[in-house]
Amino acid sequence: MTRVSFFPSRTVALYMARLFLVRSFAVLAVLVLVLQVLDLLGESDNILSVRGNGQAQILTYVGLRIPELIQRFLPFCVLLGALITLATLNQNSEVISMKAAGLSAHQVLAPLVLASLAVAIGSFAFNDRIVSRATATLDRWQAANYGKMPTGREGQSNVWVRDGDDLIHADAVSGRGSQTKLSGVSLYDRDGGTLLQIVTGDEARTTGDGWTLTNASRFDVTRGTLAKLGTIPFANGVRPDQFTLSSVDGAGQSFLGLNRAIRDLDAAGRPTGALKAALWHKLSGPLSTILMPLLGAVAAFGLARSGQLFVRAVIGMALGFAYFVADNFGLAMGNLGAYPPLLAAWGPFFLFLLIGEAVLIRTEE
Repeated sequence: MTRVSFFPSRTVALYMARLFLVRSFAVLAVLVLVLQVLDLLGESDNILSVRGNGQAQILTYVGLRIPELIQRFLPFCVLLGALITLATLNQNSEVISMKAAGLSAHQVLAPLVLASLAVAIGSFAFNDRIVSRATATLDRWQAANYGKMPTGREGQSNVWVRDGDDLIHADAVSGRGSQTKLSGVSLYDRDGGTLLQIVTGDEARTTGDGWTLTNASRFDVTRGTLAKLGTIPFANGVRPDQFTLSSVDGAGQSFLGLNRAIRDLDAAGRPTGALKAALWHKLSGPLSTILMPLLGAVAAFGLARSGQLFVRAVIGMALGFAYFVADNFGLAMGNLGAYPPLLAAWGPFFLFLLIGEAVLIRTEE
């Protein structure tokens, strides 16, 4: 009884997967290095302009910025890695040998697709555990104009909440529900648009129906006097979710954290379409690496000596770029509310999956 295997053989599969992964991550390393140097040229002046900042802060910025660059350009580097690998195999007549042995085009691509799936799983874990925290910390640091480095890895910074005519500003917000804590609090007491006094404090915690502000002081705008108040109650009737849900950034949240924030926003009756699209894209984004061998497959087939190998590689690259354009367009439409969240996140993925399959079946199968 003949045994049918989808993979060519274990040796060939490991050989192709190793070629593909080495080339993809080599391209990623070079690209991230170049982009980080260019980015640092533009940001180093802003970082060093703050008194006390030096080489340590530069290295901190690099450590926070590199994960974002890896997340953004990993699918593109997987596309280039697939193109380089498949074009090399074609140039050396290795693809012709595999097809002469009776392998179909899908069997030739199977090791690369499986390796891409492993990259996608690792990319999701990397994005969820490292990139989200690095992005949130970098956003808070940039909001402080590269001043004092924020100590927390979660929460929000530079949050404004309106309480009637009054405005409340918090430098940082952490925790959820009854555990919400405000740091660097300023209350602008206004009457009909006229500023009467400014109350500031180090920290505020919720008491259920209001807040307690510690180490508070009050500046009377009319008299120009400053008074120490100690610990005082303030902002009665202001809910914790008005601070924690005032500006939820999908890029700075993990998958489960963003899902919780969406549930809280839904319960508060606030729009969540854009955040739901960002939530689903946390899955479809890493999975886009699976498409890259399929979109670059046109470089694997056809006679290399016909002079069309370069043209085929360009076509594969064009298909990959078209996917990235469609993906960004779908997210933009989702943010505007023109597309439903599922369509905005998954529409480009399945569209180009069908396009890649159609091209492969039409030309090679």
